[in-house]
Amino acid sequence: MEFLFADWLGTPAWFWLAFLGLVVALTAFDLGILHKEDREMGIRESLKLSAFYIGIALLFGAWVWYARGSEPGMQYFTGFFIEKALSIDNVFVISLIFSYFAIPAKYQYRALLWGIVAVIVLRGLMIAGGAALVNEAYWVLYIFAAFLIFTGVKMFFAGDQPMEVANNPAVRFISKHMPVTRDLHGQRFFVRTADPASGKLVLAATPLFLALVVINLADLVFAVDSVPAIFAITTDTFIVYTSNIMAILGLRALYFALAAMVHRFHYLKYALAAVLVFIGAKIFIADFLLGGDKFPPALSLGVTFALIAAGIGYSLWKTRGAPEPEWPVGMDADDPAHSEQTTSDSVRSSQGP
Repeated sequence: MEFLFADWLGTPAWFWLAFLGLVVALTAFDLGILHKEDREMGIRESLKLSAFYIGIALLFGAWVWYARGSEPGMQYFTGFFIEKALSIDNVFVISLIFSYFAIPAKYQYRALLWGIVAVIVLRGLMIAGGAALVNEAYWVLYIFAAFLIFTGVKMFFAGDQPMEVANNPAVRFISKHMPVTRDLHGQRFFVRTADPASGKLVLAATPLFLALVVINLADLVFAVDSVPAIFAITTDTFIVYTSNIMAILGLRALYFALAAMVHRFHYLKYALAAVLVFIGAKIFIADFLLGGDKFPPALSLGVTFALIAAGIGYSLWKTRGAPEPEWPVGMDADDPAHSEQTTSDSVRSSQGP
């Protein structure tokens, strides 16, 4: 049993095993029990399930605080709040992707769940690579910090530019190199279908698989901001990974509530921009103004929470009474004709003329 206490990336192995066990248990419970049958999730259920996941994440943070100390605990909560706020931007993109491929709401949850599984692996690889870079050369943190400041300033002045799903390279690549069905086949990502040329059965991707691929590629783009942001808070790989993943785990539950009101968070991006600038700047402040002393974790957590809370509060106040967005949040699961026709048009446009 000595391996349980062996150091792995600066943290005892049993800490990692406990966390991975929690993630596996939550995922299995979610997929195998809560959503064994395909159905549409209502806003009330979404909020309840979101509260459950947030509660688990906060309890895990309290355990980190108790087992590792107050400083790692505050770093965990800072990273968690930043990633949770950044994930709100993901909701608009995910809604756009589902709408483009005409994915009914009752199939969206399972696609999101498998997307989260892929994210757990991809984020792990990105964080492991980032940790290796930082351990080899501390100055990489300055690159992360400068990138965060640049990204934050850019967010202040960038307009709202919708994602062009039809021109996504992955969609065009898959459509060119393998058959793609023109309509959905329930929750299946691949089906056997007859080849028009030979008449033989061939493996074909469904629009649900295309949506899953585009969602994961979009997450990689968002990770370019979120992963450096957490490394700017701490270089503890365990804190970086767990705070990141615990925030993402609840995203699929929160999606169905946020998707219906994501237009109410229009001004949150300015608060997130301020957070990115602050997180990046504190690296330079700590090393060049504080003589190498650590930036106070409590102050970092307080400023981050205050900026995010102010952004959410101001957005909700400023957009009160705002009309619903024109783009659809989810397709009517009880209207298969509409779903199949829209899917057909979507995949046809992705394949080109």
